[in-house]
Amino acid sequence: MPFWLATMEDCVTRCHPERAGAKVRAASKDPIKSLLAAIVVLIFSAHAALASPAKPIVFVPMDDRPVTYQLPLMLGRIAGRPVVAPPHRMLGHYLRPGLPDDIIKWMNSRAPQNPSAYVISTDMLHYGGLLASRVPGPVYADNYFREKEFGLLRKRHPNAWIAAFGTIMRLAPTGVPAIGAGATYFAAAPVWQYLQQYANLHDPLLPSEEATAARLRALAGRAFDEYIADRARDLAVDRLIVADAAPGGPIDHLVLGQDDAGPVGIDVPDRMELESEIAKEDAQQRIDIEPGADELGMALVAHALARSIGWTPRIAVRYSTPSGADAHDPLEYGPISVAIDGLIGQVGGVLDDVSPQIVLCVRVPYTTQTQDDAFIAMMRTQVDAGRSVALADLTYLEGWGTPGYADQARFAKQILGDGLASRLDAYSSWNTNANTVGTALAEAVAAGVGRRAGTYDALAHREFTLMRFIDDYGYHDLVRPVLNAQLKAHGLANMILLPPADAEIAGENRILLWNEAESVLSQLYPGYHIAAIRITLPWDRTFETKINIAIAPNI
Repeated sequence: MPFWLATMEDCVTRCHPERAGAKVRAASKDPIKSLLAAIVVLIFSAHAALASPAKPIVFVPMDDRPVTYQLPLMLGRIAGRPVVAPPHRMLGHYLRPGLPDDIIKWMNSRAPQNPSAYVISTDMLHYGGLLASRVPGPVYADNYFREKEFGLLRKRHPNAWIAAFGTIMRLAPTGVPAIGAGATYFAAAPVWQYLQQYANLHDPLLPSEEATAARLRALAGRAFDEYIADRARDLAVDRLIVADAAPGGPIDHLVLGQDDAGPVGIDVPDRMELESEIAKEDAQQRIDIEPGADELGMALVAHALARSIGWTPRIAVRYSTPSGADAHDPLEYGPISVAIDGLIGQVGGVLDDVSPQIVLCVRVPYTTQTQDDAFIAMMRTQVDAGRSVALADLTYLEGWGTPGYADQARFAKQILGDGLASRLDAYSSWNTNANTVGTALAEAVAAGVGRRAGTYDALAHREFTLMRFIDDYGYHDLVRPVLNAQLKAHGLANMILLPPADAEIAGENRILLWNEAESVLSQLYPGYHIAAIRITLPWDRTFETKINIAIAPNI
């Protein structure tokens, strides 16, 4: 379908959804009439957009990492629609939890009071963040009363869409060495490793696992009982949230992400109990359980953006190999297609392999060069046809080590060098399958919203894509291995920075990554230069970096 006719279809659907199909079919038979009709509808839509400024989306992230806090806010910039979050100081930092009660006060008084939607992390609302949801401290009684905030929001804002996202506790607490901030952590290494090994056993235990389980419980000591109590508390709170998302409840849409876990482990009974609870509440249309965690804020912000203009993105999936859908991420409980199909719904879209508006291209491990060439040719064909193409490169899952990262780097260099990268609507290649795909889909949806609403910010879009290439390719493939080697030389493991290595490593990161940023930009958008850049290691570890970048056209 031509771009202008697709635009007409979107506009008519927003104004008169019951007439959309017939209007578009009739218009397609007479190109002159359909072109005139599209112009009239576009003028009407532009006038309506000017007459009624977009209502804000209130967003509460799961923590202050770049992928969970910075990127969802940037989606709003791409779409040209306001996304507002609590002040950074309320979100906590690494092992220091956020301030749930302050965030509730902020939502009630200082946050925008005319929102189109709320997208709220239940981990932040109840515990003070994702890491805080895995430790002793917050008690069920506090969480019970904090959960009532959803009911109060519904009473005050009956027309707002309220979406929530949380996690089913993963197989172990956060991996923290007993140094620096982790010296007083309840399960610092090696204890968290004992807990992780225990959690990966079957539940109930197999007879052959009984002796191993007893040994691990003894090694973990008091932390074992605290860990089991934390799991029970989190499950009880998840049941409260499920009840609020049932028909008639204040939450319109809830997604619970199964944080890092495989097909076997102590989490499986938790997930099965929640699935049973959802079925009992007849809430399958309102509640989803999906693999993943970090991408959920981005996905639901994208959903809220699409919903704000009445758009349901039609999304197709193309894999780089014939069996690509069956590839398996070791930190997810099913093949990658399970998370991918679920994420299409989380961003507000529907699967459509016949007439898609967005084509999600998924590169999987062990793609041959011949398959890569065909994959690239397919993406070029889709772009040439006027479709939005989002690339999710999962090749680093190949052993979670050097082979995967080397292959990822090779492919990134190829598409940067041949110009395809600059024509993509989204690129992502980091951490788990769900994290990568959720990021790519969210970026493409945000761009689609902005274009359809007439509020698209092309510069913000370029900056988002540039950051993904700098981070996912430049940092993880080229810079991070150098930093980790230097840490090892200082006798520091687990990616943690401590004096005197912290200043040295942070400085080396800035120098190396700045150079990579210049190189990537010169290939991705050669008509632009870096106007400002700030590079940090926000959680004093090398697992992630934070990039604040502004680019400007060359004069």
